[in-house]
Amino acid sequence: MDEGCGVRMNRMGSVPILEVRKLKVKKGAVTILSVPSFQIEEGEILSLIGPNGSGKTTLLQTLSFLLNPFQGEIFFRGRKVGVDYPVLDYRRKLAFVFQEPLLFDTSVFNNVASGLKIRGIKRGEIERRVEENLKRFGIEHLRDRSSKTLSGGEAQRVSLARAFAIQPDLLLMDEPFASLDPPTRESLIEDLASILQQTRTTVILATHDRLEALRLSHRLAVIKEGEILQTGPPEEVVNRPIDEWVASFVGTETILKGRVIRKEGGTFLVAVGGHEIEVVGEAMLGEWVILCIRPETVTLSISTMKETTSARNLFIGRIEGIQPMGFYQKVQLHCGFPLVAYVTRPSMENLSLKVGKEVWASFKATSIHVIRQKDRERAVE
Repeated sequence: MDEGCGVRMNRMGSVPILEVRKLKVKKGAVTILSVPSFQIEEGEILSLIGPNGSGKTTLLQTLSFLLNPFQGEIFFRGRKVGVDYPVLDYRRKLAFVFQEPLLFDTSVFNNVASGLKIRGIKRGEIERRVEENLKRFGIEHLRDRSSKTLSGGEAQRVSLARAFAIQPDLLLMDEPFASLDPPTRESLIEDLASILQQTRTTVILATHDRLEALRLSHRLAVIKEGEILQTGPPEEVVNRPIDEWVASFVGTETILKGRVIRKEGGTFLVAVGGHEIEVVGEAMLGEWVILCIRPETVTLSISTMKETTSARNLFIGRIEGIQPMGFYQKVQLHCGFPLVAYVTRPSMENLSLKVGKEVWASFKATSIHVIRQKDRERAVE
């Protein structure tokens, strides 16, 4: 469609529920957020992931018009907010869930009903929606409790129930699980994942926790210092990061720099730390490249495994550190170059792994993601 009308179609021929163009937020003379383009589709769950201070909250507050003024344009269902679509009408289509639940000093029922009352919903419909969402989030037994008596997890469930009660076109969530203890957090994420699947609510979730984002999202947007570096499906961002910083943030533990020394029909060899690493793909002879090796693709053994493995890369290394990582142990090796593997507890015991022990490490040539100079240049354009 002609861009002069202000509407842009997506690949499916429909209008995105939300689109941003040339968005900038400044603090004094300093630009703290710069997003040339950004959009989210109906029913999509998109996670903004990045470290604290990267601009996630600033972007959410700008999208909800809680932070103003800003430069740029925001379109809701193809209509420019503030021009073709009144800001107040737009904000009533949104719900915002914060890290710390912002509840009124009243009962749980009245808190969940508050957004509906503001929107002028009839009493009978308010009753129905409140009861539905109290049950949905497993807090119907708290109906008449004062918000001041709630635990952190209960309060966040009330906050979410209130958001879902208004049936928002777009739900914004800013680190909603960050202040919860692990069991409470796990339970709430599990319930929310199920609810989102049932309701098909469109969501933008800001989080610094990549595992949380991977669990809930259809798409990731990696943000750093106010700029979105890469967007895409979780598998694509995790396995094919656009630069070293993104690779490190999404969990690539081994990032190596080396030079291409030989090419062999669909594969090439990279010199790293006095060793040669074989990679599937294309690169120029003599080119410097970055190799990204995820820890779950590395296999450890006390023998060479030459007879039992199809992996083309096999190196002996000394264990320099072992760190608990939930269900896994993070094993740090030195093989002439640093290498990290994730090992299950049973494997740790079977292999009798300990610091100082020498083991064989292998990884497939197909499991390595290569970042070339042209990729790094594209990442900062």
